[in-house]
Amino acid sequence: MFNMKAVEPRQLGPGSRFRFLCHKQISCFTHCCSNVDIMLTPYDILRLKRRLGVSSGEFLEKYTIVRVDKQSTHPYAYLKMGDGADRKCPFVVVPDGCAVYTDRPVSCRYYPVGQGTLKKSAESGEVRHEEFYFFVREKHCMGYKEKNEWTIDSWKDDQEITLYDGMNREWKQLLMRRNLPGQPGLDDKKKMLFFMSSYDLDKFRGFVFGSRFLEIFDIPEAEVEEIKSSEEALMKLGFKHLKFVLGLEQTLKVRESVLKDREAQAKQAKAARNAAKDKKPEEK
Repeated sequence: MFNMKAVEPRQLGPGSRFRFLCHKQISCFTHCCSNVDIMLTPYDILRLKRRLGVSSGEFLEKYTIVRVDKQSTHPYAYLKMGDGADRKCPFVVVPDGCAVYTDRPVSCRYYPVGQGTLKKSAESGEVRHEEFYFFVREKHCMGYKEKNEWTIDSWKDDQEITLYDGMNREWKQLLMRRNLPGQPGLDDKKKMLFFMSSYDLDKFRGFVFGSRFLEIFDIPEAEVEEIKSSEEALMKLGFKHLKFVLGLEQTLKVRESVLKDREAQAKQAKAARNAAKDKKPEEK
């Protein structure tokens, strides 16, 4: 996360205009890649682990740290910065810049623009998520003095942000979830599930195909075939799974046979409890 003192207090729209350019000849080149906390999105990790030729588990172990959000108890993955005083990004190679530039995280792509989401409730009860933008003006950044002119939309297209936002949109809605006042947060099992379904794509694949997942949930055959070959489709299934487990939306359908089995088990358990209550003291 950038320094909040550098945020310009002005809400921007898609057509808002600004001048900016970053290049190797600029005096502040790569300065914005130090002393910053970068929360990674699922699609960030998918792209980076592919780029490096490692599994999602290997990437997470080597390049990330986990921080649990106090308001939601969601465990989020942050890029592990260097140990030096400047906390430099592990992918920055001086003087060449970013070694993974074409697969860099979306927050790096947005800079010097910041993006936020407002959760709004309509009178009908419908909840909408409205995106907005703002400028980040750090003292060291000379990019604003360049002549190249952009709108927010043209900057997003140029930096491939539109693709990243589209891939992460369903997951970003989960960021708006908060624990209810006075209620406990996610237990350890749900935290592990949140982290796996969000970030550890290879482990999630094993969970889907190696457990009773496809026996419990009625996933269309065409979608099953797609998630076998497409990591992007598998990632989006993970988002659906999270929304279902956290009780936010009925994004998955439980098979009728499973519902009937659960109903029968519940009746048997209830009958057993009633029988235990009806026993005479000497029979217990």
